Amino acid sequence: MAATNVEVWQHASVVAIDQVAIDIQRIVLEPQLPKRAEPGSHVDLKVVIDGEQDKRSYSIVESSDDGTRLTITVFKAPASRGGSVYMHGLAVGDRLEITQPLQNFPLRIGAKRYVLLAGGIGVTALVNMARTLKDARADYTLVYAGRSREAMAYLEPLREEHGENLVVHVDDEDTSLQVPALLAGLDVHTELYMCGPIRLMDAVRRQWTDSGLSYPNLRYETFGNSGWFDPEEFVVRIPRLGVEATIPTGRSMLEALESAGVDMMFDCRKGECGLCEVRVLELDGTIDHRDVFYSERQQNAATKMCCCVSRVIRTVPADGRERPAGHSLPVVTIDVS
Repeated sequence: MAATNVEVWQHASVVAIDQVAIDIQRIVLEPQLPKRAEPGSHVDLKVVIDGEQDKRSYSIVESSDDGTRLTITVFKAPASRGGSVYMHGLAVGDRLEITQPLQNFPLRIGAKRYVLLAGGIGVTALVNMARTLKDARADYTLVYAGRSREAMAYLEPLREEHGENLVVHVDDEDTSLQVPALLAGLDVHTELYMCGPIRLMDAVRRQWTDSGLSYPNLRYETFGNSGWFDPEEFVVRIPRLGVEATIPTGRSMLEALESAGVDMMFDCRKGECGLCEVRVLELDGTIDHRDVFYSERQQNAATKMCCCVSRVIRTVPADGRERPAGHSLPVVTIDVS
């Protein structure tokens, strides 16, 4: 699912910033080389973290017909590696380096029925799709799940635009999404597009397989920063190269290995393409697989991991008790291609 587009970099000016939910900002950009964004498109942009330049990807929520204005939305994540903090520090008039719109999550027009499933900030990848399907008079449902209404970006505008085609599930209102019930109402002619936390994506993928639905009809994009467990500091070792690095909670293994001078292969940085795969030689801890590249069987084998998003945590004892405070950091020993 990695983008195959050629990256065309350009400058863009910030022309508007609004808060659309708790810790979520809508940022409107005016690019130097306008290009209309199709549904499912995103832009890569350069951010500055601890004085160093890095790259982040954001879905395009809205695009003017001529591409002169592109709208993205940024959640200030508690476990952010620094990108969302940088983005929330922007002001109108600031200039960024961004790509022209890139596409790795295309909407196929012509299906008999569509379900668009958004979990939290994942709604940003689906807003433009829903609008396109409405304009095409398609049979569609936009399912939007979140913790609370205050934390759900664009909730009221979506309700106004889509009416009964919008179904909302809110955790703190005891109306949480039930994946088996959602998929039970689908048939082989339904295409489901989803974007959200890894827990939601994993639950849908497992239930989709168990339900015998057509796997090509399940399409998804992930933002690659959510996992089954809270991030912990851990150590990675590459004996063949004499490299050892400590990975803090706010940094990925891939970023740390790059800083240590290891020549790494990668593309998506979201756990989708598998290019950053490393071989696990020894493990003191448990892998928190945050990718959507490996099957459940491959993840359980714990012999490989996508180092752009996946992490290592302390192994929780079988009796359920927490490991003692001050226990040494979890360690993963790997080799790279």
